[in-house]
Amino acid sequence: MKVTLDRLNDAYHFEAKGASGIPVLIDNKTGDVVQGASPMELLLMGVGGCSAIDIIMILKKQRQEITAYHVEVEGARHEVALAKPFEAIHTKIYLEGDIAADKAKRAARLSFDKYCSVSMTLQAGVKITYAIILNGKELD
Repeated sequence: MKVTLDRLNDAYHFEAKGASGIPVLIDNKTGDVVQGASPMELLLMGVGGCSAIDIIMILKKQRQEITAYHVEVEGARHEVALAKPFEAIHTKIYLEGDIAADKAKRAARLSFDKYCSVSMTLQAGVKITYAIILNGKELD
């Protein structure tokens, strides 16, 4: 896998592209005018996107009817020297539709424990947790 980044101005604004050629804008969040997501935001988006694709794919294979999917990913950071890496990432998965609770829980567990390459890449140094809210009710 390979990505490219091209600088778009004389500061920190970049256009990144992967194999699809679809551009993603990246910027430094400390500037006056921010024109893209920060690298740390992109990392959280990667966790949310990877798990969402897995969960939806698993539920579709089980013929579950998903009418809405929303995810919130929050990262807690700590200082290490001059950096601020994530120490914990929590994902809230909001599912709507005709979905069995046990199937939703299994799909999320499979994603985070087995399939999501992004979460698995981070799990050695970051505590990753998740919650499932199905039709407005948080599952145990």
